[in-house]
Amino acid sequence: MTMKPVGDEKGLSLRLFFAVELPGDVREAAAAHASRLRRDFPEARASWPRPESLHLTLKFLGETEAARVESLSSAATAAAAGLNPFTLTIEGAGSFPPRGAARVLWLGVRDEAGQLSRLQLRLDNECAAQGFPRESKPYRPHLTLARLRAPHAAALSDEHRRTPFGPHTFQVSDFVLMRSELGPGGSRYTPLSRHAL
Repeated sequence: MTMKPVGDEKGLSLRLFFAVELPGDVREAAAAHASRLRRDFPEARASWPRPESLHLTLKFLGETEAARVESLSSAATAAAAGLNPFTLTIEGAGSFPPRGAARVLWLGVRDEAGQLSRLQLRLDNECAAQGFPRESKPYRPHLTLARLRAPHAAALSDEHRRTPFGPHTFQVSDFVLMRSELGPGGSRYTPLSRHAL
């Protein structure tokens, strides 16, 4: 485990989540897909993450006291113990919710060996042992490509679902505890600790 120091001043709160980072070629392919959609549907109101910030969320923690970062890192180290690197594939495109006006465009994650889900469950259990709430919904891994801000983006979401994506396969050998800072140019992410499998 490598850990970046953060202040533990009383009352300091950080917006945190655990994630698997994506290799550059997968981010570039996702960014190219998003770029085509943005070009073809310039009127659609949507927020598109910067390519370098694309990731697979394992667990979202939200606002958390900075003093608890160390216990989160300990939970992550325990969750990673005994797990080997594994392979994931990013393939396919869809939207949430599955019916009605789409609010999120996503790219699919194929976890054939179930190792990503296993890691997520172990992480959820270890975080719960440190006093953090468990996930309330079943884990459905996906790569968020865009958040739609208006219902008239139906043509954009239809085209996204019709356009094949992938397969792009890569190896997962670690995951990170990430800090998210919201700003006018979108969220900025800073890895606080890295945990090898």
